[in-house]
Amino acid sequence: MDYTLALLFSLLQALSLCTAAPLPTEVVKMKSKVKWMAEQLVVRLDKDLQVPAGLTLSQPADDLDGPASIVTILEGYNCLISDTFNGVSQVKLDISSLTGYLNQWRQGHCSEQRPKPPVSGPLQKLQSRKEFIHTVSIEALMRVKEFLNLLLKNLDHLETC
Repeated sequence: MDYTLALLFSLLQALSLCTAAPLPTEVVKMKSKVKWMAEQLVVRLDKDLQVPAGLTLSQPADDLDGPASIVTILEGYNCLISDTFNGVSQVKLDISSLTGYLNQWRQGHCSEQRPKPPVSGPLQKLQSRKEFIHTVSIEALMRVKEFLNLLLKNLDHLETC
């Protein structure tokens, strides 16, 4: 009898470890909407962004650390994209829509509002070279695309406030 009870208890423990609690419906909807917005933006960047041959990004992508850092990074790159750069007005609008949605969601669903993190990494380096408007715009657009692809592979980072 004790053996059966111990076996049953072990089995229940193992099952509880294997089953994760379901995500609230609003989190699933938010992740789905962010995924759709990011995918549309990547498609637009693929279509509209003419990258000079041989131009590659040297540093790795910026870090994902929840919605606050995602907003900070995307807003930072969006500010670096020149309004006079050909064909970027819709891209800039799409980035603003995505960051606005994430900000609104965060304010409504995150009880503890973490401050926006300081800018670091590739974004910080690019901000120091603002005088080269078109070069910075091209790299910022490339970084946005790289960052969105990273986000699409790691949508779980959106669950962390």
